Amino acid sequence: MHTIAINGLTGLKYLPQCFDKTAQEDLLADVREVVAAAPLFQPVMPNTGKPFSVRMSNCGPLGWVSDINSYRYQPNHPETGLMWPAIPARLLELWKAVAPDAPEPEACLINFYEPTARMGLHQDRDEAMFEAPVVSVSLGDTATFRVGGTNRKDPTKSFRLSSGDVVVLGGDARLAYHGIDRILSGTSKLLKNGGRINLTLRRVTAP
Repeated sequence: MHTIAINGLTGLKYLPQCFDKTAQEDLLADVREVVAAAPLFQPVMPNTGKPFSVRMSNCGPLGWVSDINSYRYQPNHPETGLMWPAIPARLLELWKAVAPDAPEPEACLINFYEPTARMGLHQDRDEAMFEAPVVSVSLGDTATFRVGGTNRKDPTKSFRLSSGDVVVLGGDARLAYHGIDRILSGTSKLLKNGGRINLTLRRVTAP
């Protein structure tokens, strides 16, 4: 595990190849089971209704959604109305390993990036508890990840996230601005048709 300091923040941890090839394949199978029960949907921005460039789903007691009304967490899929599937055991084991003192995660957001998709700089701040970290897993094509400080205008640093890599935003970096600038198409053979899956574990409510 590497600590990456930026703008005086020391809570950003980087775990390259935390999941080896076999573990990535097993985790991908878990994700496919989740998506079979909770299909990917196209979120839109509040107020404007502009579509995201990623499609998404969730697993866990709560799922993050975005529509014309708001960003929020809710217990059911916005299109099927069904409750979200459970978080796979492999991801719960990861959480215990990197956040042993935090309460269990309540949401795992699944973002699927086509080769042209990206995610602008943002903070994960729709949760009621910031003491627990945000834990992110990359699967598939490599992405250029950009992270800054707790102010949008702070300087940023970029590095590449490959399939199997894990990032932990915790401590004073919990509210750091971050985003995905680019997907490097063809850098992984994990997904048959290319693209990238990002899995983001979060604790939503205070225990």
